[in-house]
Amino acid sequence: MENLLKDFEVPHKNPSEEALQRWRKAVSIVKNPRRRFRMVADLVKRSEAEKKKRSIQEKIRVALYVNKAALQFIDAAIAVAAAGGLPAEHKLSDDVRQAGFGIEPDKLASVARDHDIKALRANGGVEGIARQLSVSLKNGIHESSIPTRQKIYGCNRYTEKPPRSFWMFVWEALQDITLIILMVCAVVSIGVGIATEGWPKGMYDGLGIILSIFLVVIVTAISDYRQSLQFRDLDQEKKKISIQVLRDGRTKEVSIYDLVIGDIVQLSTGDIVPTDGIYISGYSLVLDESSLSGESETVNIDDQKPFLLSGTKVQDGSGRMLVTAVGMKTEWGKLMETLNEGGVDETPLQVKLNGVATIIGKIGLGFAVLTFLVLTVRFLVEKAVHHEFTHWSSHDAFTLLDYFAIAVTIIVVAVPEGLPLAVTLSLAFAMKKLMHDRALVRHLSACETMGSASCICTDKTGTLTTSHMVVDKIWICGKAKAINNNNSEGILGLEISECALSFLLQVIFQNTGCEISKDEDGQMKILGTPTEKALLEFGLLLGGDFDAQRKEFQILKVEPFSSVRKKMSLLVALPEGGFRAFCKGASEIVLKMCDKVVDDSGKPVHLSEEQTRNISDVINGFASEALRTLCLAFKDQDDISEENSIPDFGYTLVAIVGIKDPVRPGVRNAVQTCLEAGITVRMVTGDNINTAKAIAKECGILTEDGLAIEAPDFRGKTSEEMREIIPKIQVMARSLPLDKHTLVTNLRNMFGEVVAVTGDGTNDAPALHEADIGLAMGKSGTEVARENADVIIMDDDFTTIVNVAKWGRAVYKNIQKFVQFQLTVNVVALVINFVSACISGSAPLTAVQLLWVNMIMDTLGALALATEPPVDELMKRPPVGRGESFITRAMWRNIFGQSIYQLAVLAVLNFDGQLLLGLNGSDATKVVNTLIFNSFVFCQVFNEINSRDIEKINVFRGMFDSWIFLVVIVSTVTFQIIIVEFLGTFASTVPLSWQLWLLSVLIGAVSMPVAVVLKCIPVQRATAKHHDGYYALPAGPELA
Repeated sequence: MENLLKDFEVPHKNPSEEALQRWRKAVSIVKNPRRRFRMVADLVKRSEAEKKKRSIQEKIRVALYVNKAALQFIDAAIAVAAAGGLPAEHKLSDDVRQAGFGIEPDKLASVARDHDIKALRANGGVEGIARQLSVSLKNGIHESSIPTRQKIYGCNRYTEKPPRSFWMFVWEALQDITLIILMVCAVVSIGVGIATEGWPKGMYDGLGIILSIFLVVIVTAISDYRQSLQFRDLDQEKKKISIQVLRDGRTKEVSIYDLVIGDIVQLSTGDIVPTDGIYISGYSLVLDESSLSGESETVNIDDQKPFLLSGTKVQDGSGRMLVTAVGMKTEWGKLMETLNEGGVDETPLQVKLNGVATIIGKIGLGFAVLTFLVLTVRFLVEKAVHHEFTHWSSHDAFTLLDYFAIAVTIIVVAVPEGLPLAVTLSLAFAMKKLMHDRALVRHLSACETMGSASCICTDKTGTLTTSHMVVDKIWICGKAKAINNNNSEGILGLEISECALSFLLQVIFQNTGCEISKDEDGQMKILGTPTEKALLEFGLLLGGDFDAQRKEFQILKVEPFSSVRKKMSLLVALPEGGFRAFCKGASEIVLKMCDKVVDDSGKPVHLSEEQTRNISDVINGFASEALRTLCLAFKDQDDISEENSIPDFGYTLVAIVGIKDPVRPGVRNAVQTCLEAGITVRMVTGDNINTAKAIAKECGILTEDGLAIEAPDFRGKTSEEMREIIPKIQVMARSLPLDKHTLVTNLRNMFGEVVAVTGDGTNDAPALHEADIGLAMGKSGTEVARENADVIIMDDDFTTIVNVAKWGRAVYKNIQKFVQFQLTVNVVALVINFVSACISGSAPLTAVQLLWVNMIMDTLGALALATEPPVDELMKRPPVGRGESFITRAMWRNIFGQSIYQLAVLAVLNFDGQLLLGLNGSDATKVVNTLIFNSFVFCQVFNEINSRDIEKINVFRGMFDSWIFLVVIVSTVTFQIIIVEFLGTFASTVPLSWQLWLLSVLIGAVSMPVAVVLKCIPVQRATAKHHDGYYALPAGPELA
């Protein structure tokens, strides 16, 4: 089978257009293209959208980088008309004037969009624009004005396709070619039947087909519509992006879709600019505009270049901007409209099952044609033998029409349209459940791929630890002391000079990225990263006044913390003259920058080599207790360079703090679960190696034979050395984002690993993109990281990552179960009808019955088997390797074994049923055919239960936890009783005695002991050794 599916293989991430085109061309038999390919990318629309996107980008590039004479002429005219910056001369509409604003929406939007510096100056700069928008740059807008602003200037929402109604799915289900042919056959059947047998008897057969088609269409549409609702919920969840704004004098988080014109937005590294706007203030603000312009060069934003465009990314620094255009008035809004076109890439399993459906469809089509030919030829031969070849009646036409309907229905059953759609159903179900479990799957294929993950490269802070940080120890004035957080008066537990305390508070309060605001209840709230918040809370406990400290010094320049610099620096002007630089960051890095230290009296003194060694021992001591260590330092300067550059040497060491970040509850068990599942866990962190090792041991990641390495050492290894050490690496400390990227690339390329990697920073984007599964942190992660990720871990918890892996395995296993079940039905339905047609000249299963069987095995079968929740046993076997066969030998064993049993029983009933059961009379044939139909359906019911586990004997474990499965089974049996007992007129059945009902159930139930026997037949299983020494779990008695 795998050889036949070569054209149906696509990479799970970033597939090429060639691969996508190749499998589309290979699909030849499709009953309903609109339904089959609904969750498949439309390459034509995607190409058109890409052209439109490039056109918009070119327009933006021209606006940003080309100074055309025409534009200059227009700008000059505006400047003249403005008459020295009097915006009141612009004509205002009545709506704008009555709302109290002084600038038209289109005019305002064009200022930032066209980078029109002259128009900005003509309107009085950012202060003048703010006045015209009735907004205070200090306090922001009043929340009461939001409705008016939305009415005049619009909402920050983009044009989206309207959701499809239920009736659209009904119409889509009706596009099935075979169903259309059957409907035509049914109408003709009704016409011929009424003409030959009269009203109403003549219409029963045709009406039965129409009612069956109606039932199939409604059930299919309901299933598809429910899927669409699940995906709609997921899309809404993806759009929950928050940003900090200033409103009514308070800093608060709001959804980017609730931003309005005049809002003052706080931007920091890793944010995506949510609207067009004008720069107010900030430090070292650098934007990446490549998403808009296609240009890779970054742009420095300042008073000279004050324009920010929606959709650009904050590469570095921080700042505040005034919102001037929202929604479709921004170029990003127009680009977002193009992103809705073309759909999402299909997953590898969807493509592979499209291939399986195509191959089986060809076989089914062949069987259908053969069945029709055999039935027709037999019919014609019989007419010729009875010398009736020249005499044709409407009854003969009715018989041929019935043969044609049976052949078409065989195609309905034989072409398993439900296979690729079952993947979508299973993924939609898994993604919905994961969303409740705090994991947001952004790309369908990620949920699927996560089940094959063999390695997880995880961050430490926030993922393995809680991120609820507190300063636990401090070294200051030559003494190390544990912090008494319960006693605010004696928090330090030691006496230090006023001067030393002043330096400590300055370096904490000045050099911070935190802000303090008050919530609606007037309670103080600290906004910032967990590390920054821990330091600031410590400063407040020491009795410091944050606002007073901030007002005392004028900040000149800020270099925010980044995973590359591993430090944060700040330059201020002192009130009495001169300048002071502050620095905090990774202990060993900042310590090397220091040549002085604050002594007991609070005075800077020379830092000797012996003191440096002692301080290094203190750092290592803190780190070995799993504390995150930071050095705090400052440097005084008489003058500075013109660029306000912050020095990198000559600092005075004030203190070393050890910050406690406890390991999350359950992480150790989650790591153990991963190891049992054949998933290697590697910690990649920017922390000190001793801190990293202590945490890794506590989590169970670092073992006795494992390797903990510092990134600079790793970086210096040759390719051969890397090949040797990478399997042993369990901890990488002091890593840069590039090191994470290198590790991920080598794990994938050298060892064929399926790698999941976590990331939270802007610089993690390349590693997230390179990994098989990129996992971004929902709480601590930047918007840039989330945009590049496949899954967003909403609670930042490692246990949630393991849960995603478990659901990924469940999806893969569920689809395998469904495929096994459906192929068994396919084989039996095809063979029994074909053989019967060849031997007896009639098909035991009618069109209506086959349509019901099709619904059992397609929509209802997918609902029952593809939506089963994961079980713990899934995490006690190795992951599915790259290129491993999807339809395993165990599945083929079960398919053929069950098919042989069912065919044998049904063949005996078909050819000797009347004799064995002692049936005679005019309705004997109908009773036998009804018994065959009933037994066949019960075989599928019990085989559905058998398919719950491909290898284990106990198929009842967890069955009563899956309510969907139980509902499907009960519904199938109930409706089967109704069809046989009450709808015989339409379904060509007759009511059965209780003995025959019991026989039908017993025939079906025997398939369960048959399944037990089959599962005891050994099939060859690969027991490949994992590269890090892990062996696949052996098959054995525990499989039961």
